Amino acid sequence: MHKFSWKTWHLVGIGGIGVSGVARLLKAKGLNVQGSDVRESQITLALRDEGIAVHIGHAAANLQGAEVVVLSTAIPETNPEIVAARAAGIPVLHRSEALGWLVGETRSVGVIGTHGKGTVSGASAWLLQEAGWTPGFVIGGLLLNWGINAQPGRELAPPSPHAGERWLVAEVDESDGSLVNSHPVVALLNNLELDHLHYYPEWPKLEAAVLQYFQGNPRLETAVINSDDAGCQKILAKLSLPSARLVTFGFEGTPTVRGIDLRTERMGGHFAIEVQEDGLYRRLGEVEIRLPGKYNASNLLGAAALAWSQGVAFAVIQKALPEYKGLENRFTLMDAAGVEVVKDYISHPTGIQRVLEAARAQAQGPVIAVFKPYRFTMIHYLMADYQKAFRDADRVVVTELYTAGEVPIAGTDVHVLCDNIRQVTPDVTYVHSLEEIPPWLLAEVAAPATVLFFGGDDLFRTADAYAKERIALYGGATP
Repeated sequence: MHKFSWKTWHLVGIGGIGVSGVARLLKAKGLNVQGSDVRESQITLALRDEGIAVHIGHAAANLQGAEVVVLSTAIPETNPEIVAARAAGIPVLHRSEALGWLVGETRSVGVIGTHGKGTVSGASAWLLQEAGWTPGFVIGGLLLNWGINAQPGRELAPPSPHAGERWLVAEVDESDGSLVNSHPVVALLNNLELDHLHYYPEWPKLEAAVLQYFQGNPRLETAVINSDDAGCQKILAKLSLPSARLVTFGFEGTPTVRGIDLRTERMGGHFAIEVQEDGLYRRLGEVEIRLPGKYNASNLLGAAALAWSQGVAFAVIQKALPEYKGLENRFTLMDAAGVEVVKDYISHPTGIQRVLEAARAQAQGPVIAVFKPYRFTMIHYLMADYQKAFRDADRVVVTELYTAGEVPIAGTDVHVLCDNIRQVTPDVTYVHSLEEIPPWLLAEVAAPATVLFFGGDDLFRTADAYAKERIALYGGATP
Protein backbone atom coordinates (compact mmCIF):
# COMPACT_ATOMS: atom_id res chain seq x y z
CA MET A 1 0.00 0.00 0.00
CA HIS A 2 1.20 3.54 -0.80
CA LYS A 3 2.00 5.49 2.32
CA PHE A 4 -0.85 7.94 1.74
CA SER A 5 -3.44 5.52 0.32
CA TRP A 6 -5.53 5.75 3.48
CA LYS A 7 -8.20 8.38 2.89
CA THR A 8 -9.26 9.11 6.48
CA TRP A 9 -6.63 9.79 9.14
CA HIS A 10 -7.43 10.02 12.85
CA LEU A 11 -4.87 11.83 15.06
CA VAL A 12 -5.00 11.29 18.81
CA GLY A 13 -3.84 14.38 20.71
CA ILE A 14 -4.47 16.57 17.68
CA GLY A 15 -4.36 19.71 19.83
CA GLY A 16 -0.64 19.21 20.49
CA ILE A 17 1.66 21.53 18.60
CA GLY A 18 3.51 18.69 16.86
CA VAL A 19 0.49 16.53 15.98
CA SER A 20 -1.51 19.53 14.76
CA GLY A 21 1.27 20.39 12.32
CA VAL A 22 1.17 16.91 10.81
CA ALA A 23 -2.64 17.15 10.63
CA ARG A 24 -2.42 20.37 8.62
CA LEU A 25 0.02 18.87 6.11
CA LEU A 26 -2.12 15.75 5.69
CA LYS A 27 -5.20 17.93 5.10
CA ALA A 28 -3.28 19.89 2.47
CA LYS A 29 -2.72 16.61 0.60
CA GLY A 30 -6.49 16.30 0.15
CA LEU A 31 -6.91 13.60 2.82
CA ASN A 32 -9.79 13.45 5.30
CA VAL A 33 -8.33 14.39 8.68
CA GLN A 34 -10.00 14.11 12.06
CA GLY A 35 -8.79 13.80 15.63
CA SER A 36 -9.34 14.12 19.33
CA ASP A 37 -7.88 15.83 22.35
CA VAL A 38 -8.53 16.01 26.05
CA ARG A 39 -9.48 19.71 26.03
CA GLU A 40 -10.47 22.57 23.78
CA SER A 41 -7.69 24.99 22.88
CA GLN A 42 -6.69 27.71 20.46
CA ILE A 43 -5.25 24.98 18.23
CA THR A 44 -8.35 22.75 18.19
CA LEU A 45 -10.57 25.74 17.40
CA ALA A 46 -8.26 26.74 14.53
CA LEU A 47 -8.22 23.19 13.15
CA ARG A 48 -12.02 23.13 13.07
CA ASP A 49 -12.02 26.39 11.14
CA GLU A 50 -9.72 24.69 8.62
CA GLY A 51 -12.20 21.84 8.09
CA ILE A 52 -10.70 19.24 10.45
CA ALA A 53 -13.18 17.47 12.74
CA VAL A 54 -12.00 17.49 16.36
CA HIS A 55 -13.58 15.53 19.23
CA ILE A 56 -13.02 16.73 22.78
CA GLY A 57 -12.44 13.74 25.04
CA HIS A 58 -11.10 10.32 24.09
CA ALA A 59 -13.53 7.53 23.23
CA ALA A 60 -13.57 4.55 20.89
CA ALA A 61 -16.55 6.06 19.03
CA ASN A 62 -14.31 8.90 17.83
CA LEU A 63 -12.62 6.48 15.41
CA GLN A 64 -15.66 6.23 13.14
CA GLY A 65 -14.48 6.13 9.53
CA ALA A 66 -10.78 6.11 10.41
CA GLU A 67 -8.49 3.99 8.22
CA VAL A 68 -5.27 4.84 10.09
CA VAL A 69 -4.53 6.30 13.53
CA VAL A 70 -1.59 8.56 14.47
CA LEU A 71 -0.37 9.12 18.03
CA SER A 72 2.51 10.87 19.77
CA THR A 73 4.74 9.53 22.54
CA ALA A 74 2.57 11.42 25.05
CA ILE A 75 -0.41 9.14 24.29
CA PRO A 76 -0.38 5.91 26.35
CA GLU A 77 -1.31 2.51 24.93
CA THR A 78 -4.21 2.48 27.38
CA ASN A 79 -5.92 5.37 25.57
CA PRO A 80 -9.38 4.05 24.57
CA GLU A 81 -8.92 5.09 20.95
CA ILE A 82 -5.60 3.27 20.67
CA VAL A 83 -7.09 0.18 22.35
CA ALA A 84 -10.05 0.24 19.95
CA ALA A 85 -7.83 0.80 16.89
CA ARG A 86 -5.61 -2.16 17.70
CA ALA A 87 -8.62 -4.37 18.45
CA ALA A 88 -10.16 -3.45 15.07
CA GLY A 89 -6.90 -3.97 13.18
CA ILE A 90 -6.62 -0.30 12.20
CA PRO A 91 -2.96 0.62 11.58
CA VAL A 92 -1.44 2.81 14.31
CA LEU A 93 1.48 5.07 13.42
CA HIS A 94 3.72 7.20 15.58
CA ARG A 95 3.63 10.89 14.69
CA SER A 96 7.29 10.70 13.66
CA GLU A 97 6.46 8.03 11.05
CA ALA A 98 3.84 10.24 9.43
CA LEU A 99 6.25 13.19 9.58
CA GLY A 100 8.99 11.02 8.12
CA TRP A 101 6.78 10.16 5.14
CA LEU A 102 6.04 13.84 4.55
CA VAL A 103 9.75 14.65 4.82
CA GLY A 104 10.59 11.81 2.44
CA GLU A 105 8.46 13.09 -0.45
CA THR A 106 9.99 16.59 -0.48
CA ARG A 107 13.33 18.33 -0.75
CA SER A 108 13.36 18.59 3.00
CA VAL A 109 15.28 20.29 5.78
CA GLY A 110 15.33 18.58 9.18
CA VAL A 111 16.46 20.53 12.26
CA ILE A 112 17.40 18.86 15.54
CA GLY A 113 19.01 20.09 18.76
CA THR A 114 18.46 20.50 22.47
CA HIS A 115 17.75 24.25 22.32
CA GLY A 116 16.54 26.64 19.65
CA LYS A 117 15.53 24.20 16.93
CA GLY A 118 12.14 25.88 16.54
CA THR A 119 13.80 29.27 16.06
CA VAL A 120 16.32 27.84 13.58
CA SER A 121 13.59 25.92 11.70
CA GLY A 122 11.40 28.99 11.46
CA ALA A 123 14.26 31.24 10.36
CA SER A 124 15.35 28.68 7.75
CA ALA A 125 11.81 28.52 6.36
CA TRP A 126 11.67 32.33 6.29
CA LEU A 127 14.97 32.64 4.40
CA LEU A 128 13.87 30.05 1.82
CA GLN A 129 10.54 31.86 1.50
CA GLU A 130 12.26 35.18 0.88
CA ALA A 131 14.44 33.45 -1.72
CA GLY A 132 11.22 32.70 -3.61
CA TRP A 133 11.19 28.96 -2.92
CA THR A 134 7.80 28.90 -1.11
CA PRO A 135 8.73 26.17 1.39
CA GLY A 136 6.35 24.18 3.49
CA PHE A 137 7.10 23.86 7.16
CA VAL A 138 6.04 21.92 10.23
CA ILE A 139 7.41 23.37 13.46
CA GLY A 140 6.68 22.94 17.17
CA GLY A 141 5.58 26.50 17.73
CA LEU A 142 3.49 29.26 16.20
CA LEU A 143 5.65 31.23 13.75
CA LEU A 144 4.99 34.92 14.14
CA ASN A 145 5.78 35.67 10.48
CA TRP A 146 2.94 33.38 9.37
CA GLY A 147 0.70 33.03 12.44
CA ILE A 148 0.64 29.22 12.11
CA ASN A 149 2.85 26.20 12.85
CA ALA A 150 2.59 24.30 9.56
CA GLN A 151 1.79 24.82 5.90
CA PRO A 152 2.45 22.90 2.67
CA GLY A 153 5.08 23.98 0.19
CA ARG A 154 4.58 24.79 -3.46
CA GLU A 155 6.24 23.02 -6.37
CA LEU A 156 8.74 25.36 -7.98
CA ALA A 157 8.47 26.18 -11.66
CA PRO A 158 11.19 26.93 -14.23
CA PRO A 159 13.53 28.75 -14.46
CA SER A 160 14.18 28.01 -10.78
CA PRO A 161 17.21 25.74 -10.26
CA HIS A 162 14.89 23.69 -8.04
CA ALA A 163 12.08 23.43 -10.60
CA GLY A 164 9.77 20.50 -9.92
CA GLU A 165 10.79 20.31 -6.26
CA ARG A 166 8.86 21.19 -3.11
CA TRP A 167 10.71 22.28 0.02
CA LEU A 168 9.66 21.33 3.55
CA VAL A 169 11.39 22.56 6.71
CA ALA A 170 10.71 20.28 9.67
CA GLU A 171 11.59 20.65 13.33
CA VAL A 172 12.44 17.05 14.21
CA ASP A 173 11.90 15.92 17.80
CA GLU A 174 14.77 13.90 19.26
CA SER A 175 13.19 13.46 22.70
CA ASP A 176 12.15 9.82 22.22
CA GLY A 177 14.58 8.51 19.60
CA SER A 178 12.05 8.91 16.79
CA LEU A 179 14.26 11.39 14.91
CA VAL A 180 15.67 8.46 12.92
CA ASN A 181 12.28 8.11 11.16
CA SER A 182 12.99 11.30 9.17
CA HIS A 183 15.39 11.34 6.22
CA PRO A 184 15.83 14.97 5.15
CA VAL A 185 18.03 16.10 2.29
CA VAL A 186 19.53 18.81 4.50
CA ALA A 187 20.01 18.09 8.23
CA LEU A 188 21.00 20.69 10.82
CA LEU A 189 22.23 20.06 14.39
CA ASN A 190 22.06 23.25 16.44
CA ASN A 191 23.41 22.05 19.81
CA LEU A 192 23.32 18.89 21.90
CA GLU A 193 23.29 17.95 25.57
CA LEU A 194 21.37 15.60 27.81
CA ASP A 195 17.79 16.75 28.13
CA HIS A 196 15.06 14.10 27.92
CA LEU A 197 16.58 11.92 30.61
CA HIS A 198 13.57 9.63 30.84
CA TYR A 199 14.65 8.35 27.40
CA TYR A 200 18.37 9.22 27.28
CA PRO A 201 19.73 8.54 30.76
CA GLU A 202 23.32 8.66 29.44
CA TRP A 203 25.21 10.42 26.66
CA PRO A 204 26.07 7.32 24.53
CA LYS A 205 22.39 6.63 23.78
CA LEU A 206 21.78 10.22 22.67
CA GLU A 207 24.99 10.29 20.65
CA ALA A 208 24.10 7.04 18.88
CA ALA A 209 20.66 8.37 17.89
CA VAL A 210 22.11 11.59 16.46
CA LEU A 211 24.86 9.79 14.56
CA GLN A 212 22.23 7.46 13.09
CA TYR A 213 20.13 10.49 12.10
CA PHE A 214 23.01 11.64 9.90
CA GLN A 215 24.82 8.45 8.92
CA GLY A 216 21.71 6.28 8.49
CA ASN A 217 20.04 8.74 6.12
CA PRO A 218 20.38 7.60 2.49
CA ARG A 219 18.95 10.92 1.20
CA LEU A 220 21.36 13.20 3.05
CA GLU A 221 23.16 15.73 0.84
CA THR A 222 24.21 18.39 3.34
CA ALA A 223 24.85 18.32 7.11
CA VAL A 224 24.95 21.70 8.89
CA ILE A 225 26.40 21.59 12.43
CA ASN A 226 27.19 24.19 15.12
CA SER A 227 30.92 23.80 15.76
CA ASP A 228 30.81 26.13 18.80
CA ASP A 229 28.75 23.70 20.86
CA ALA A 230 30.53 21.11 23.03
CA GLY A 231 27.99 18.37 22.30
CA CYS A 232 28.16 19.03 18.56
CA GLN A 233 31.95 18.85 18.75
CA LYS A 234 31.64 15.29 20.12
CA ILE A 235 29.36 14.39 17.21
CA LEU A 236 31.74 15.96 14.68
CA ALA A 237 34.62 13.91 16.10
CA LYS A 238 32.78 10.67 15.27
CA LEU A 239 30.74 11.68 12.23
CA SER A 240 31.51 10.01 8.91
CA LEU A 241 29.80 11.42 5.81
CA PRO A 242 31.43 9.90 2.73
CA SER A 243 28.68 11.02 0.34
CA ALA A 244 27.36 14.22 1.96
CA ARG A 245 28.71 17.75 2.32
CA LEU A 246 29.55 19.03 5.82
CA VAL A 247 28.99 22.71 6.61
CA THR A 248 29.90 23.97 10.08
CA PHE A 249 28.93 27.30 11.60
CA GLY A 250 29.90 29.30 14.67
CA PHE A 251 31.50 32.40 16.12
CA GLU A 252 34.69 30.65 17.21
CA GLY A 253 37.48 28.71 15.52
CA THR A 254 37.43 28.03 11.79
CA PRO A 255 33.93 26.88 10.78
CA THR A 256 32.71 26.90 7.19
CA VAL A 257 30.38 29.82 7.94
CA ARG A 258 31.68 32.16 10.65
CA GLY A 259 30.03 34.99 12.50
CA ILE A 260 32.31 37.82 13.65
CA ASP A 261 32.03 41.15 15.47
CA LEU A 262 28.83 40.22 17.33
CA ARG A 263 27.18 43.21 19.02
CA THR A 264 24.02 42.52 20.97
CA GLU A 265 21.54 45.24 21.86
CA ARG A 266 18.00 45.53 23.12
CA MET A 267 15.86 42.87 21.38
CA GLY A 268 18.42 42.39 18.64
CA GLY A 269 21.97 42.73 17.44
CA HIS A 270 24.43 42.81 14.53
CA PHE A 271 27.24 40.59 13.29
CA ALA A 272 29.16 39.99 10.10
CA ILE A 273 29.26 36.70 8.19
CA GLU A 274 32.23 35.26 6.34
CA VAL A 275 32.65 31.94 4.57
CA GLN A 276 35.67 29.71 4.22
CA GLU A 277 36.72 28.89 0.68
CA ASP A 278 39.97 27.07 -0.12
CA GLY A 279 41.22 27.67 3.41
CA LEU A 280 40.63 31.43 3.30
CA TYR A 281 37.73 33.50 4.58
CA ARG A 282 35.66 35.75 2.34
CA ARG A 283 33.50 38.38 4.01
CA LEU A 284 29.87 38.33 2.83
CA GLY A 285 28.73 41.34 4.86
CA GLU A 286 26.94 42.39 8.03
CA VAL A 287 23.48 41.28 9.12
CA GLU A 288 20.99 42.66 11.61
CA ILE A 289 18.79 40.46 13.80
CA ARG A 290 15.75 41.40 15.87
CA LEU A 291 15.80 38.62 18.44
CA PRO A 292 17.69 39.12 21.72
CA GLY A 293 20.84 37.53 23.09
CA LYS A 294 23.91 35.66 21.97
CA TYR A 295 21.95 32.41 21.78
CA ASN A 296 19.62 33.84 19.14
CA ALA A 297 22.58 35.19 17.20
CA SER A 298 23.86 31.61 17.08
CA ASN A 299 20.42 30.31 16.06
CA LEU A 300 20.14 32.78 13.20
CA LEU A 301 23.72 32.21 12.07
CA GLY A 302 22.76 28.54 11.76
CA ALA A 303 19.76 29.39 9.59
CA ALA A 304 21.91 31.67 7.45
CA ALA A 305 24.52 28.92 7.03
CA LEU A 306 21.82 26.47 5.96
CA ALA A 307 20.33 28.89 3.43
CA TRP A 308 23.77 29.80 2.06
CA SER A 309 24.65 26.10 1.72
CA GLN A 310 21.60 25.67 -0.54
CA GLY A 311 22.46 28.58 -2.79
CA VAL A 312 20.40 31.41 -1.29
CA ALA A 313 22.09 34.70 -2.20
CA PHE A 314 23.62 36.62 0.69
CA ALA A 315 21.66 39.73 -0.32
CA VAL A 316 18.46 37.77 0.34
CA ILE A 317 19.77 36.54 3.71
CA GLN A 318 20.85 40.05 4.67
CA LYS A 319 17.42 41.52 3.86
CA ALA A 320 15.36 38.69 5.38
CA LEU A 321 17.10 38.06 8.72
CA PRO A 322 15.93 41.29 10.43
CA GLU A 323 12.40 40.56 9.21
CA TYR A 324 12.23 37.22 11.04
CA LYS A 325 10.05 37.61 14.15
CA GLY A 326 10.60 34.27 15.89
CA LEU A 327 8.07 32.01 17.62
CA GLU A 328 5.28 32.58 20.10
CA ASN A 329 6.44 32.17 23.70
CA ARG A 330 10.14 32.33 22.88
CA PHE A 331 11.25 35.51 24.67
CA THR A 332 7.79 36.94 24.05
CA LEU A 333 7.86 40.34 25.75
CA MET A 334 5.01 42.58 26.87
CA ASP A 335 4.93 45.72 28.98
CA ALA A 336 2.79 45.68 32.13
CA ALA A 337 2.85 49.23 33.45
CA GLY A 338 6.62 49.48 33.55
CA VAL A 339 7.34 45.82 34.32
CA GLU A 340 8.48 43.84 31.30
CA VAL A 341 6.91 40.37 31.30
CA VAL A 342 8.69 37.70 29.25
CA LYS A 343 7.29 34.26 28.42
CA ASP A 344 9.67 31.52 27.32
CA TYR A 345 8.91 27.84 26.84
CA ILE A 346 12.40 26.67 27.81
CA SER A 347 12.76 24.45 30.89
CA HIS A 348 16.29 23.07 30.40
CA PRO A 349 18.85 24.80 32.66
CA THR A 350 21.20 25.76 29.82
CA GLY A 351 18.37 27.39 27.92
CA ILE A 352 17.17 29.22 31.03
CA GLN A 353 20.69 30.51 31.63
CA ARG A 354 20.95 31.83 28.05
CA VAL A 355 17.57 33.57 28.19
CA LEU A 356 18.38 35.18 31.54
CA GLU A 357 21.73 36.36 30.21
CA ALA A 358 19.91 38.08 27.34
CA ALA A 359 17.35 39.58 29.72
CA ARG A 360 20.01 40.88 32.09
CA ALA A 361 21.84 42.60 29.22
CA GLN A 362 18.82 44.75 28.39
CA ALA A 363 16.95 44.97 31.72
CA GLN A 364 16.16 48.09 33.67
CA GLY A 365 15.83 47.23 37.33
CA PRO A 366 15.86 43.77 38.89
CA VAL A 367 15.36 40.51 36.98
CA ILE A 368 12.89 38.02 38.49
CA ALA A 369 12.59 34.45 37.18
CA VAL A 370 9.39 32.42 37.69
CA PHE A 371 10.03 28.74 37.03
CA LYS A 372 7.74 25.74 36.84
CA PRO A 373 10.03 22.67 37.03
CA TYR A 374 9.51 19.81 34.58
CA ARG A 375 9.96 16.08 35.35
CA PHE A 376 11.68 14.48 38.35
CA THR A 377 14.36 13.06 36.03
CA MET A 378 15.28 16.51 34.70
CA ILE A 379 15.60 18.00 38.17
CA HIS A 380 17.44 14.99 39.61
CA TYR A 381 20.08 14.52 36.92
CA LEU A 382 20.58 18.21 36.09
CA MET A 383 20.45 19.61 39.64
CA ALA A 384 23.95 21.09 39.43
CA ASP A 385 23.05 22.84 36.18
CA TYR A 386 19.84 24.26 37.64
CA GLN A 387 21.89 25.57 40.55
CA LYS A 388 23.83 27.81 38.13
CA ALA A 389 21.05 28.50 35.63
CA PHE A 390 19.54 31.41 37.56
CA ARG A 391 22.73 33.31 38.33
CA ASP A 392 21.62 36.31 36.23
CA ALA A 393 18.36 36.60 38.18
CA ASP A 394 18.04 38.78 41.26
CA ARG A 395 15.12 36.77 42.58
CA VAL A 396 13.66 33.37 41.70
CA VAL A 397 10.13 32.06 42.23
CA VAL A 398 9.68 28.29 41.95
CA THR A 399 6.22 26.78 41.69
CA GLU A 400 4.66 23.31 41.56
CA LEU A 401 6.49 20.58 39.63
CA TYR A 402 4.95 19.17 36.45
CA THR A 403 5.67 15.45 36.76
CA ALA A 404 4.56 14.31 33.28
CA GLY A 405 3.44 11.12 35.00
CA GLU A 406 6.90 10.24 36.32
CA VAL A 407 7.38 8.33 39.56
CA PRO A 408 8.98 10.52 42.27
CA ILE A 409 12.73 10.13 42.86
CA ALA A 410 13.84 9.96 46.49
CA GLY A 411 15.60 13.15 47.57
CA THR A 412 14.38 15.12 44.55
CA ASP A 413 11.62 17.69 44.99
CA VAL A 414 11.05 21.41 44.52
CA HIS A 415 12.32 22.25 48.01
CA VAL A 416 15.64 20.53 47.35
CA LEU A 417 15.78 22.39 44.03
CA CYS A 418 15.16 25.72 45.81
CA ASP A 419 17.92 25.00 48.33
CA ASN A 420 20.36 24.29 45.52
CA ILE A 421 19.47 27.43 43.57
CA ARG A 422 19.96 29.50 46.75
CA GLN A 423 23.64 28.56 46.80
CA VAL A 424 24.11 30.80 43.73
CA THR A 425 21.03 33.06 43.79
CA PRO A 426 20.11 33.54 47.47
CA ASP A 427 16.64 35.08 47.02
CA VAL A 428 14.46 32.06 46.14
CA THR A 429 10.77 31.74 47.09
CA TYR A 430 8.55 28.71 46.68
CA VAL A 431 4.96 29.56 45.72
CA HIS A 432 2.98 26.35 45.43
CA SER A 433 -0.06 27.23 43.34
CA LEU A 434 -0.08 29.17 40.09
CA GLU A 435 -3.00 31.28 41.36
CA GLU A 436 -0.80 32.65 44.15
CA ILE A 437 1.90 33.95 41.80
CA PRO A 438 0.19 37.14 40.47
CA PRO A 439 -0.63 38.51 43.95
CA TRP A 440 2.91 37.65 45.14
CA LEU A 441 4.43 39.53 42.19
CA LEU A 442 2.07 42.48 42.61
CA ALA A 443 3.15 42.79 46.23
CA GLU A 444 6.87 42.17 45.72
CA VAL A 445 7.84 43.69 42.35
CA ALA A 446 7.88 47.39 41.50
CA ALA A 447 8.69 49.00 38.17
CA PRO A 448 11.09 49.07 36.50
CA ALA A 449 11.74 45.34 36.49
CA THR A 450 11.75 42.30 34.23
CA VAL A 451 9.79 39.16 35.16
CA LEU A 452 10.47 36.02 33.11
CA PHE A 453 8.14 33.00 33.14
CA PHE A 454 9.77 29.66 32.27
CA GLY A 455 7.32 26.81 31.72
CA GLY A 456 4.31 25.85 29.63
CA ASP A 457 0.84 27.03 28.72
CA ASP A 458 -0.58 26.99 32.25
CA LEU A 459 2.27 29.18 33.53
CA PHE A 460 1.86 31.50 30.55
CA ARG A 461 -1.79 31.97 31.44
CA THR A 462 -0.54 32.97 34.89
CA ALA A 463 1.84 35.47 33.24
CA ASP A 464 -1.03 36.94 31.23
CA ALA A 465 -3.17 37.18 34.37
CA TYR A 466 -0.38 38.98 36.23
CA ALA A 467 0.15 41.46 33.38
CA LYS A 468 -3.60 42.10 33.11
CA GLU A 469 -3.95 42.72 36.86
CA ARG A 470 -0.94 45.01 36.92
CA ILE A 471 -2.22 47.08 33.99
CA ALA A 472 -5.66 47.26 35.63
CA LEU A 473 -4.04 48.60 38.79
CA TYR A 474 -1.61 51.07 37.24
CA GLY A 475 -2.86 51.64 33.71
CA GLY A 476 -0.30 52.40 31.07
CA ALA A 477 1.88 54.43 33.39
CA THR A 478 4.68 53.27 35.64
CA PRO A 479 3.49 53.47 39.28
